[in-house]
Amino acid sequence: MEKLTISFERNEHVAVFTVEEIRNLDIAIPGGHTKNLFLRSNKGDKHFLVIISEDKDVDLKRLSRLIASTPLSFGSPERLNKYLKVYPGAVGAFGLINDTANHVQVVLDSDLLDKDTINFHPNVNTATINISPINI
Repeated sequence: MEKLTISFERNEHVAVFTVEEIRNLDIAIPGGHTKNLFLRSNKGDKHFLVIISEDKDVDLKRLSRLIASTPLSFGSPERLNKYLKVYPGAVGAFGLINDTANHVQVVLDSDLLDKDTINFHPNVNTATINISPINI
């Protein structure tokens, strides 16, 4: 990102696997925090990275109708690694750089675009990147 002159802030922390764990850290990371879900269609032929505000819940039945998919379920750690090259707990928008064949479709919560900055793991769960949503 530095080579592309994209402004960001990196925050190092202990490994976290859930939104709740990062909330309990003794550090203040500004901006909107995200929940990132790697999902697959019932047939396993479509994959989605759902990026929503941390405080929202996802109704998978409703979401599948909204995106015209067969029923959705969570993708396995093996599928996650195959397509995004990350492990559970490190899922985020930056994993898309590894999906060179564009197998994974992004579903982005439009409320995040109203934030000055938002946060993602940089393909590891021991750091958080704070970045403007206009850069994603």
